[in-house]
Amino acid sequence: LAEVALMKAAGAVGIATGRRQIASAAVMHRLLQYAAAFDLVTVVHAEDAALTEGAEATTGETATRLGLASAPAIAEAVAIARDVRLAEAAGAQLHIHQVTTAEGLDVIRAARARGARITCGTAPAYLLLNDEAVTGYRTFTRLSPPLRAEDDRRALLAGLADGTIDCLTSAHDPRAQDEKRLPFAQAAPGMSGAETLLAFGISAGENAGTPLTRLIAMMSATPAAIFGVPGGNLGVGAPADIVLFDPGAPWRVDASKFVSAGDNTPFDGLPVQGRVRWTVKGGEIAFAG
Repeated sequence: LAEVALMKAAGAVGIATGRRQIASAAVMHRLLQYAAAFDLVTVVHAEDAALTEGAEATTGETATRLGLASAPAIAEAVAIARDVRLAEAAGAQLHIHQVTTAEGLDVIRAARARGARITCGTAPAYLLLNDEAVTGYRTFTRLSPPLRAEDDRRALLAGLADGTIDCLTSAHDPRAQDEKRLPFAQAAPGMSGAETLLAFGISAGENAGTPLTRLIAMMSATPAAIFGVPGGNLGVGAPADIVLFDPGAPWRVDASKFVSAGDNTPFDGLPVQGRVRWTVKGGEIAFAG
């Protein structure tokens, strides 16, 4: 384990498990005990490590047809259930980085009904795409967690609408071209999501019937509140972190124009509506487009 107390003193507001689950329940329990003692949020990647070892896709018709090594979608619910119970025992606050399945949502709902301190997010890719997007072995659609079945995608839209999902996240995990332009089994999972989050997040929210004001909060005020940091609101004395957004502006995603370290996105070439015009960070214009 890292030096949790030193990180807290240096300003850390949370602990994350990274791209994989912590396989050892004993280590995870100890981590959650430390997090509770220092009032830190623990952010977890929710896929059972044993079930997903070597997997490239979600078990189902698409993975079978393409001959891809796969893992069952239940791997997510198994991981969430374990970590929720450990967090409850430790008195810790838990945040599921990406929830992507109907059964994962069910575990979260049940935990909240018991009073567990659990929040979760998901990304537009899981709300707008299903596992059929990997057809053609498109490595830009290889994500972690992997894209799910259509029933799971629809369940996520319902979870967005009913408030089970707290945050919309970018799933920003950019990869270099030489990590993606490989056979599907060898390509690294991940996508560049920061530059498309707002437009596709709002598009997904509209599909779920979620009000625009709540969608904006899910990308600003709510994450800030979960981690106890200032931001996500406009007010006297508040940080001047502002995005000027034109919801009616149509555009087409061109990954070659991304300013991110990577240009891999499953949305490349797709039309979308809603464009960022200005980004102000700390009172300074960081982007104008």
